[in-house]
Amino acid sequence: MTEAVGAGPAAHAVPIASTPRSRQNDEYFGLQPTPRENLPSPEPLIENLTRCVIEILAGARDLDQIARWVSDDVYRHLLKRVVLSARARQVKGRPVVRPSFAIGSTLVCEPRDGVVEAVVVVRGKARVRAVALRLEGLDSRWRATAINVL
Repeated sequence: MTEAVGAGPAAHAVPIASTPRSRQNDEYFGLQPTPRENLPSPEPLIENLTRCVIEILAGARDLDQIARWVSDDVYRHLLKRVVLSARARQVKGRPVVRPSFAIGSTLVCEPRDGVVEAVVVVRGKARVRAVALRLEGLDSRWRATAINVL
């Protein structure tokens, strides 16, 4: 869609996406916070996201499979990590191998309503890692707004 800017013969079409949005529209149409009571248990998502992230970084799973469960910032961050991991494998001549690991203990806390922070211990063959996640209730579902693999 386009919108005419200006008047008369000098008017030109500008894509609507490039016109600035008002803050009032964000209030009504942006992601809406959801209280904890209206959200499902976060534990299954925490464990599944942890498994997926480890497999994505190993190159055994596609990042797009978790796109709907993560924020845009998390997606971009993971995309950078995926590219770096793929380059490292290519330089070393290592093939993509599905990682073998076990989910260890999980610590979950709720710093405020509609927000869950968790740390999951992941035990692999060579080392033990920790995956830190922050889930926020947005639009009646959990969405990861931070994921860090340590």
